[in-house]
Amino acid sequence: MDTRHPTIFEAIAEGAHARAVGLPKDSCPYHADMPERRAWMDGYDGTPREDGPDVPITDA
Repeated sequence: MDTRHPTIFEAIAEGAHARAVGLPKDSCPYHADMPERRAWMDGYDGTPREDGPDVPITDA
């Protein structure tokens, strides 16, 4: 039995994959108090919460 916890990066990838295959957002397998849940939701939504808004690239 594998008892290790997924890394935050794995949880992000799982969330992105869930959205890509059409799973609903409430299919997140992590409990509300787990940091992996937040990471999974970020992956599902496609935007990390700590990241600021994207800024357009200016032509140099």
